[in-house]
Amino acid sequence: MRPSHAALRVVVGGAAQASAEEPLSLDAAFRRYSPYVAAIALRLLGRDDEVDDVVQDVFLGAIKGIHQIRDPGAAKAWLATVTVRVVRRRLRMRRFKAVFGFDDVAYIDEPIAPGASADQRALLSRVYGVLDKIPVEARIAWVLRHMEGEKLEDVAQLMGCSLATAKRRIVAAQAVIEEALGDG
Repeated sequence: MRPSHAALRVVVGGAAQASAEEPLSLDAAFRRYSPYVAAIALRLLGRDDEVDDVVQDVFLGAIKGIHQIRDPGAAKAWLATVTVRVVRRRLRMRRFKAVFGFDDVAYIDEPIAPGASADQRALLSRVYGVLDKIPVEARIAWVLRHMEGEKLEDVAQLMGCSLATAKRRIVAAQAVIEEALGDG
């Protein structure tokens, strides 16, 4: 009989200790990966007022799906994919609310880049202003590629699309950003 709680098995240490496995509970996964999930959410959202909710939603989703992970090394990537899906829904809802005038929260520059200069924060604020006007899929692809530094293949995988589609979304977002910022 299977245990009622979901657990992951992760390899502790490097390849030399590949036989030493330790179960990774949802609690342990939260402690280990919640900062990673929060960082991705912050960059994708562009403001910190929703980050805690996204992290909570991601790990609530993990309760249902964590038992489906067959490769213990895939937990981080799986959580990143779940984060992208949760953020995608939030960005679409944000856009919907903005159409009807319900989303009036201004960007908070400081939490996005606390160590940045005033000029860098201003530029970042302008970039996120442009990102708010482009399609959600293009926004997410561009942020994953250019702000998170993900490889194109990883962007496609995280977004659940083909490599060609991910490239098209990134290029489309880049063109709009360059035009809006006068860099093109």
